[in-house]
Amino acid sequence: MKIVTLTLNPALDKSTSTERLAPEHKLRCTAAQEDAGGGGINVSKAIRKLGGSSTAVFPAGGMAGQRLQDILAAAGVETSALEINGETRENFSVLETGTGFQYRFTLPGLPLTEPEADACLEIVRRLEPVWLVVSGSLPPGLPVTYYKKVAVFAKEINARLVLDTSGPALQAAADEGLFLLKPNLAELSVLAGVKHLEMNQVDDAALSIIHQGKCEMVVVSMGPQGALLVTRDGFEHIPAPTVKKQSTVGAGDSMVAGMVWALSTGKSPLETARYGVACGTAATMNPGTELFHKEDVLRLKKWIETYGERYRITDF
Repeated sequence: MKIVTLTLNPALDKSTSTERLAPEHKLRCTAAQEDAGGGGINVSKAIRKLGGSSTAVFPAGGMAGQRLQDILAAAGVETSALEINGETRENFSVLETGTGFQYRFTLPGLPLTEPEADACLEIVRRLEPVWLVVSGSLPPGLPVTYYKKVAVFAKEINARLVLDTSGPALQAAADEGLFLLKPNLAELSVLAGVKHLEMNQVDDAALSIIHQGKCEMVVVSMGPQGALLVTRDGFEHIPAPTVKKQSTVGAGDSMVAGMVWALSTGKSPLETARYGVACGTAATMNPGTELFHKEDVLRLKKWIETYGERYRITDF
């Protein structure tokens, strides 16, 4: 089943490391690593790592935009970019090796007009996706309701929409309805219309947004505690393995990629959520913007299956 990812706020990600950050000092850093970044782009990269395929659609401007396309081509990721004026943003992350802390500097995105964003949707239309993954923040220039427009568009082209964003943009799109949501606890609280959720209220809150028609499947991301899978049929907790964390860059996108890849290959909701947690956890094991290694995903998924069956708490 064809997968298309849409990234309206892409970035050229650069990462390096140094012993310790200190003001007013010249800091000696390792050679910078460059990577193609932005939510949907990371999803496409991760799907490729799993052995799947997708087409990444995004606006690209200037030398950074061309470099982004070149990196994706070298990684074997199919792209269809909209050339725009200006320079695609660059983000920067620094690992402080003395403490293990990571500092992430995110710059404003290249402004995008609504006609330019609509042109990206027309590229998506021509690709005829079964699965449309929209991930990341909205760039400057677009209204906060633009993802709602994307949700309407997905229905028009009969694509199953998977959305991973936050704030008012998430709320507006969910009100229109989509297939899969991956909120964290704070985002789920907003979607459910409550100020705060206790852990024993999460499953009911997720079920409430399904019953309101906002989505068909919810996988609540709970960090080290794993995730909670919720559908109309019930809920199940997916445990997360404990690993040595080096970077959180791309972990959420890796989780989305694992789930979309699993869904596109006919996996059950439970298998889908397990792949998502395995991919998200595996991504934290690598430095910078490297995402995950497939062998780590398979090993972690096996642990999740074994541990999950042994201590299974389910309402399916």
